[in-house]
Amino acid sequence: MTDRNGIFAGEDPFAIARRWLAEAEATEPNDPNAIALATVDGEGMPDVRMVLLKEIGADRFTFYTNYGSAKAQEIEVTGKAAFVLHWKSLRRQVRVRGHVVRSDGAAADAYFASRSLQSRLGAWASQQSRPLESRGTLMAEVAKITARLGPRPPRPEFWGGYDIFPSQMEFWADGAFRLHDRYRWKRPAMEDEWEIQRLYP
Repeated sequence: MTDRNGIFAGEDPFAIARRWLAEAEATEPNDPNAIALATVDGEGMPDVRMVLLKEIGADRFTFYTNYGSAKAQEIEVTGKAAFVLHWKSLRRQVRVRGHVVRSDGAAADAYFASRSLQSRLGAWASQQSRPLESRGTLMAEVAKITARLGPRPPRPEFWGGYDIFPSQMEFWADGAFRLHDRYRWKRPAMEDEWEIQRLYP
């Protein structure tokens, strides 16, 4: 690809994604790591919501959630998800599709321990995605959890990470007159080499 240079330069899409995210951290006013995560339930009905991307690894993207949440239940059914990172300030986005694996070991423990105490207690108290009678009910549960677990609550078994291993990644940058730049990294299987193509806008 003789014309793939500048912000698109490089053969490793994860390195490009990390570079773009680092740039966004200096320009986006709030949550530059926010992703719109899409899943599908057992009946094929799609769903999407905003979550925070916590790591771009060498071969995966990681986020954390309650395993009882709707998104987690849908992931457990299909083992697949997609997301988009969009930065209005940079006029760029990254789209990812792939297979998802639960990550609830030492890395999840370490990330949970790094969160604020209030967030850790909130994770224990929230029965995510389930009906809630009132905010008062939630706050009462937080108080009970605080009294029971104290200042060092461990990671609950129902809360942890998911790793998304991409089969496809697309990098998009805004162009004048809607003549955008788009490049897609695609591979049939995880062990295969990436096929890189420029796409029409």
